[in-house]
Amino acid sequence: MLIVGLGNPGTDYAQTRHNIGFMVIDELIARHNATKLSSSSFKGEVYKFQNSSVSLENHFLLKPLTFMNLSGESVVKVKNFYKIEDVVVIHDDLDLPFGALRFKKGGGHGGHNGLKSLDAAIGKEYIRVRMGIGKPEHKGEVVSYVLGKFNTQEQKCLEKFIAHTCDAVEFLLQNSLDVTSAQYAKKSSLC
Repeated sequence: MLIVGLGNPGTDYAQTRHNIGFMVIDELIARHNATKLSSSSFKGEVYKFQNSSVSLENHFLLKPLTFMNLSGESVVKVKNFYKIEDVVVIHDDLDLPFGALRFKKGGGHGGHNGLKSLDAAIGKEYIRVRMGIGKPEHKGEVVSYVLGKFNTQEQKCLEKFIAHTCDAVEFLLQNSLDVTSAQYAKKSSLC
């Protein structure tokens, strides 16, 4: 399975709401001492689990480095090179309150540029781990909101939210989507 965290490369975006998928991948890399695989053709950072207590040896982690709206370019390259059938995508979701966690397979992109790119590159039948980031008061503020940093209250809960999402992804790799959703879906923040 290929586990993809969506985000934008570079330090300017590192702690922004749009990069919460990258944050989850970084935590999974740290938890499992994942090894970085070298290839400049992937347009992203690819990792493989190593010496993990969880049975994850056939799974890969990916942080596309193409910027959000071109994420599909990186995902399709890794998917095809390693002949991976199943893809899990971890992404921010404006339609869910901060701290909410939802799971689904397929569906629309909801205006999310990373998902639009993935849909075009690999189709819509991948698993989505939807991490709620809330939404701004006015529609005209969406870009600055998703590219903005988490507020003080959100930062207090962020570590717990990321850890819970990592637990869910680890569980999903060995269980069905329905069972994972029943056990790990959250309607609001854990704080």
